[in-house]
Amino acid sequence: MHRLTNQVRPYAWGARAAIPHLLGVEPDGGPQAELWLGAHHGAPSTVHCEDGSRPLPTLIADDPHRVLGPETTARFGARLPYLLKYLAAEAPLSLQVHPDAARARSGYEAEERAGIPVDAPHRNYRDPHHKPELLLALEPFDALCGFREPSAALADLVGLDSELAVLLRDDLSNPDTRIALRAALTRLLSLPEADRPRLIDAFVTEWAERGRLCAHAGIVTDLADRYPADPGAVAALLLNRITLWPGQALFLPAGNLHAYLQGTAIEVMASSDNVLRAGLTGKHVDAPELLDVVDFSVLPIPYARPDLLDGRREFRPAAPEFALHEIGPGRITAYLPGNGPTVVLALHGDVELVAEVGEGMLLRRGESVFVQADSGPIKVEGHGHVIAATVGSD
Repeated sequence: MHRLTNQVRPYAWGARAAIPHLLGVEPDGGPQAELWLGAHHGAPSTVHCEDGSRPLPTLIADDPHRVLGPETTARFGARLPYLLKYLAAEAPLSLQVHPDAARARSGYEAEERAGIPVDAPHRNYRDPHHKPELLLALEPFDALCGFREPSAALADLVGLDSELAVLLRDDLSNPDTRIALRAALTRLLSLPEADRPRLIDAFVTEWAERGRLCAHAGIVTDLADRYPADPGAVAALLLNRITLWPGQALFLPAGNLHAYLQGTAIEVMASSDNVLRAGLTGKHVDAPELLDVVDFSVLPIPYARPDLLDGRREFRPAAPEFALHEIGPGRITAYLPGNGPTVVLALHGDVELVAEVGEGMLLRRGESVFVQADSGPIKVEGHGHVIAATVGSD
């Protein structure tokens, strides 16, 4: 069982105070968007051992069978297959989608053959892995997630006369929902660069003037203010607008178009950084690639519901790389499974971790540990709120 030091990602949409508050440090005045806990090469955690400190990937590489366990190593190789994050969004993230495993592998290999540097701004696939993810809200958390019925978006456009509104109404009128949604999103992402500001500004101005009374009323104008002339502001109308309450979770498989808007949450995902963006960003947008990856189905909002096991709430979605466990808040006595490597983060309180093998460890707010597979099951007790990530099921 090793204490961790983790890296903060200062993306522009990040909140100023949430992560410093978690870690018990003074804010530096800049955005602090994500705290990464894991072995992803983009921002690996550091483990503190009796013989010194080293990056978590190094600890794993030195003895993967002992650190990860033979089962995890056989399934995923000598790599931690998941990444745990504490996410603090003060402003909307990019409108994005993640590829499935086959697309990620073929896309990565194609860009490798093309000689595109892995850190190039225009690169789409930075590793050969897919990125299903689960998000657990820690406070009211706003998001756009998956396509709603085209008829719902069409109803919100009734009475609008701007050129873009008329074109979108025509797209969304197709009785085949997939064709309708693909046509509308394709139109938005392929607006001629010279005409885009005029078309989007006219749409947003009319939208605001007509005072739309719908769930998307404020979000279109807010996104347009933050990202002028960005088609993602209008594309928000195609998606479900939802609020997660603390303890609610979403599971986002490949192809689900989404954007997180505001709030703090825990994320766990397959350890990958493959993101295809549709808008609400200054980063690279590859519209043809994204349109090939997006799932244009109208599906129920993908809420993830936990099982109550051994004193913990366990989220085990259809992703073999990870499972997420929530313990507390309050007085707790619970057990974490000992079937592979575990990352544990204390959100608040004082809790003790006792492994079947080795010494126990006290965790306070913001502290985290990496538990090797050879430590066995872990007992968690005390008063607090704890999050843990483990390897998922086959």
